[in-house]
Amino acid sequence: MNRVILAVLGVIVLITGGLILYNYQTQSKVRHLTISTTTSLYDTGFLDVIGEIFKKEYNIELRFIPKGTGAAIEDAKNGVCDAIIVHARSKELEFMEEGYGVNRKVFAYNFFVIVGPRDDPAGIRGLPPVEALKRIAEAGREGKVIWITRDDGSGTNTKEINLWRLAGYNYSEIKNEGWVYRTGSGMGETLKITDAKKGYTLSDRATYLKYSKKGIVNNLDILVDRGSELINIYSIIVVNPERYRKNYKDAIFLARWLTGEEGQRVIGEFGREEFGKPLFHPVVEVLESREKPLFTWILRYGFIEDGEVLTECPRRFRYGEDLTFFEFKREDVEDVVEE
Repeated sequence: MNRVILAVLGVIVLITGGLILYNYQTQSKVRHLTISTTTSLYDTGFLDVIGEIFKKEYNIELRFIPKGTGAAIEDAKNGVCDAIIVHARSKELEFMEEGYGVNRKVFAYNFFVIVGPRDDPAGIRGLPPVEALKRIAEAGREGKVIWITRDDGSGTNTKEINLWRLAGYNYSEIKNEGWVYRTGSGMGETLKITDAKKGYTLSDRATYLKYSKKGIVNNLDILVDRGSELINIYSIIVVNPERYRKNYKDAIFLARWLTGEEGQRVIGEFGREEFGKPLFHPVVEVLESREKPLFTWILRYGFIEDGEVLTECPRRFRYGEDLTFFEFKREDVEDVVEE
């Protein structure tokens, strides 16, 4: 009997040891990829979905650091991450020109919106975005409304600065006026502050819808949502492997996945069940079909001039043969003027 018990215990020990060894070996094979990213993709839960897919299907653990575009770029410059996901073309171009980033791929778009109190004291509901900002500035200087700005160097803040410029105002001056409140925070926190203060702000549509649906913000309506100027284009840029020894291989894989069939499908489905429409839109089909006006807007606000072509990534910033890039001859594209 003792021999039987000892034999059974021995088998149990062997099985347990084998399982422990198997789990250790499996875990040791998990690869890690760190991405500094804009807060809008993170706050909506979209990146959680991608993270689950990559862990389950590819054994890659995605570690996201949610920040504004400016801060995400600084992370990459300091060697903190393997890639960045951002939405501010001018900052992205500067990042690549400084030698930190390569292989920029555009993968999704949605739209910015101007949100504000339901009673809309500035009277901007339904106006073009530039006209709306003019009215907000007038009402603000009359002490009737307040404007909430992130003032954090994010992609949303970069878009806001340009919209104020188009409206005839210098952002560096207007942000110091008494009717403007600066949060220095991400989109979610800025929406909460705007809601509490019953002010106006610029938001990406996805974060607003998510926070409104959850009841985190209750006093804000979308008041302005029309105009090509409001398009919001997301890109992934891989950290230059000649600058830092990072996980270039998996970063490239993520870029391919986001712009591939599966990634574009996931983007197009995210939020559809909960909100009745996706929070983000896949970009590849628009570029392939040249569907207007979206095609023109994406090129105007998301592509970069490279000699005689408009492209998502100029040739001088391409590394290796891992990716293909969209290019369109200027002469073949009507009505496209760089912002």
